[in-house]
Parts: sequence; C-alpha cells; structure tokens
Amino acid sequence: MRVEHIGEGEPELAILGAVHGDELCGVHAIEALLDEDPDVQKPVKCIIANEPAVEQHVRYIDTDLNRVFPGDPAAETYEPRLAYRLQAELEGCTTLSMHSTQSDGRPFAIVDETGELAETICPQLSVAAVVEAADEFPHALVHHVDVVEVECGLQGTEQAADNAEQLVWEFLAATGALSDRSEPSERALPVLSLKRLIPKPDGGSYEVHVENFDRVEKGAVVATVDGEEITATESCYPVLVSEHGYDQRFGYTAELIDQW
Repeated sequence: MRVEHIGEGEPELAILGAVHGDELCGVHAIEALLDEDPDVQKPVKCIIANEPAVEQHVRYIDTDLNRVFPGDPAAETYEPRLAYRLQAELEGCTTLSMHSTQSDGRPFAIVDETGELAETICPQLSVAAVVEAADEFPHALVHHVDVVEVECGLQGTEQAADNAEQLVWEFLAATGALSDRSEPSERALPVLSLKRLIPKPDGGSYEVHVENFDRVEKGAVVATVDGEEITATESCYPVLVSEHGYDQRFGYTAELIDQW
C-alpha cells in the first residue's frame, strides 16, 4: 500500500485508488494529482491500495479486497490483512474511492446511505446517479468508513482515467480543500437504492436490453440468455447491468428514492 500526503498537517481527506488491481483509473488520477501538487486548504492523503495486484495486472492476489472489510491482521491471505491496514489508514478521513466498471461509461457514485456526506459531495461531482448500497456488500469498504465511491467509467479506457482525474478535483472542491470551490450544477440527480440482484443463468451468449439508470417497467425484457428472455418482475431501475461484468448475475435492480 502506497501512501502520499499533499499539504501540511494531519489529513482530513483521502483519495483512494486500486482497491482492485485491474482498475487503473484511480492510479492515473492520483499520479496526476501528485504531479500537480496543488496548494490545498486541507491536507489530503493519497492511497494506492493493492499495489501487488496492480503490478501483476490482476484484480486481487487472494480474494476481492472490497469484500473483506474490516479485515483481519492475522489472516493467512493477503487482502484481509490489507483491508485491516487500509481501514485504519482511512479512519478520520472523508474519502473518495475510485473504481471502473464494465457496465456503463457514465460515472456514478455509490454511498452507504443518503445523508449529509452524500448530499454535500455528490451533487458537486460529474455523476449520472447516486446509488445507495443499502444492505448489499456488508464487507465492502463503503459500509465501514466515510467514503463516496465513484465508478469512473468503462474499465481500461482513457475516458475512465480522464473522468477519475476530473472527479478528484471536484471532490477536493466539494470538501473545501481547494479555494475555488465549485457550485452545485443545475440538474436533477437521481438517487437510487439497490434492491436485489438479477440472476444470470449459465449460457453461451448474453445480451442486455436495458440502459442503466433508466426506468424499466414490469414485464419488460431485461436480458436474453441464448435467446431466452429474462423479464423484469417489477418496475425498477437497472444498476451495474452488463453482459459480462459478473459471472452469476447481470447486475442489480434499484428503486428511485430521491432526486437532488
């Protein structure tokens, strides 16, 4: 785990990348920020989490880091030990954690729950939606520290790297680390809450027929597996839905709970 500081004093803010070693947009954004070395009003901690996975071009070494928080310092495998150290490093900080996805090129935010943290920061970020994780992923970082996670775009693309860099600057402005604080944009920002996963049966070919964050009516075709239709059992909003992002699920359904 690599940790660098910008500014003087004990950091109140953290910028986190490479929770997954194959999602390099956050690494790019952190390197760009360190190169710029801006004059910040609040000290900032920059963390590249899973360095061995980045070096080996893999998602993780032993197990998914974002599924093992709060971690275990005595674990036999690498990621639970790293999770314990990382959570301790983030204590007391408001954190931006950068990821990328195979589902949608538009950035969006994921938070533990809607509240002051999300309502203060997310409207000032260039995101298409805010997703409340609810009870999903109990061992993900989002449930254990004060963090806004951002999916910056499609994994491995230059656009995701560019988006990550922009989101870092917007986060620093939103949290008062930069003097040229931006004003919230005039737009309706949908706030969604995850409800359930969309199972993905075994098959040879997959096709998705919905757009993430767009309302789907009950009975609409969500996806096909070898030509066989999977339909929505209720009206919902798809989140993280893609043909090949997950092995056993297409993604998730969500409900619209607010607009900011």
